[in-house]
Amino acid sequence: MVIDFSGLRVCLVGPIPPPHGGMANQTRQLLGLLQSAGAQPQLVATNPPHRPAWLGRWRGVRAVLRLLLFCGQIWRAAGQVQLFHVMSNSGLSWHLYSMPVLVIARLRRVPVVVNYRGGEADAFLQRRAGWVRWGLRRAAALVVPSGFLEAVFSRYGMAAKVVPNIIDLQHFSPPTAAVAGTNILVARNLEPIYDNATALRAFQTVAGQIPEARLFIAGSGPELSALRLLADTLGIRERVEFTGSLDRDAMAALMRRCHLMLNPSLVDNMPNSVLEAMACGLPVVSTNVGGVPYIVAHGQTGMLVPAADPAAMAAAAIRLLTENGLAEATVARATQAISEYSWSRVGARWREVYQQACQARSAV
Repeated sequence: MVIDFSGLRVCLVGPIPPPHGGMANQTRQLLGLLQSAGAQPQLVATNPPHRPAWLGRWRGVRAVLRLLLFCGQIWRAAGQVQLFHVMSNSGLSWHLYSMPVLVIARLRRVPVVVNYRGGEADAFLQRRAGWVRWGLRRAAALVVPSGFLEAVFSRYGMAAKVVPNIIDLQHFSPPTAAVAGTNILVARNLEPIYDNATALRAFQTVAGQIPEARLFIAGSGPELSALRLLADTLGIRERVEFTGSLDRDAMAALMRRCHLMLNPSLVDNMPNSVLEAMACGLPVVSTNVGGVPYIVAHGQTGMLVPAADPAAMAAAAIRLLTENGLAEATVARATQAISEYSWSRVGARWREVYQQACQARSAV
C-alpha cells in the first residue's frame, strides 16, 4: 500500500539519535518516512547538543536557556505547520517539552497530537494525572503505541488511540543463510530498570548446558562496570561481549548473527528491540511486564517469564535453543505477527489521526 501525505506540514517534536534509543529511533524513522510519502516535516529536537559546550557544566543555566530556545523554536514552527506531533514521556520530559508545545500551540491555534510513550506512565499519572489531564485538554489527540498504555490512561479517565511503533521490515529482516553458533542477545541500555544482571545470571545457567553459547549485551549506561564485575564473579566474562550502544545498521547486523534474544526489563511499554528481533527471525524470551504481553503471545510468538527470575529465563532460553522445532515454529508465528508494524499499515493509521487533528484546527 502506498501511503500519501502530500502537502502535509507537520512538526515532529522529540529526541533523535545519538544516543540510540526507542523514542529517538522512532522520531528519526517517522521523519524520513513522512518525507518520503510527500509530507513537509520539520523537526524540533528535544536533545540537541549544548552550544557552547561549556554550558553543559551549568545545570540551572543550561536548563533555562534550553527551555527558552525550545519555546522559540516551537513558536516559529507554529506559524509554518498544520499540526504538531509530540513524542511524549513521563517525568521532566512531559513538563519541559510536551506542556510548552501544548500551551504555545493553543495560543497559535495549531492542533497537537500527543504521542505518549514509556512504561512508567502509571507511576507518573499517580502523581500528576491532574496536570497531564489539563494539558491533554489542549491536544487534538492522545496516541499511544500499545494497548497497555491505552489501558493505563483509561484508568485515569483519559481516552487514547493506539498506533503501534513502526518497524522497518526491509532493514530488520532474517539472515539469508543459517548462522553457526548459539549467540544470545540483550539489547537494552545498562540501567537498573532493564535488569541486565538477571540476563547475566540466566546466561550462566544456559552456558553450563550449552558450552558454545555466547552473550552479546548491546547498550550503554551507568551499570557497565557493575555488570562487567558480575560477569567476572559468575565466571562467564570470556563468553560475554559488551558491545556498547549500536546504531540501527550495526544492531540489525548483530541480530542476524544471533539465535535468541533475552529482554529482562522490569518496566516496559513496547520495546522496539523486541519487535526488531522478531523481524530478524530471533525467538524472544522476555519478562512479562508492562506492554510486552500485548506484543508477545506466550508460547506462540515468544516466551514470557516473571521479572527478576533468572532461573525461569534460563529455562525458557534452553527450551528454545534445544527443543526440536520449537524455535522455528515460534519464529514463523512471530514473523506473521510483525507485519502489523510495517509502514504500510501504521502509516495509514497516522494519516487518519493527522486528518482528524487537522479537521479540528478551527476548534483549537
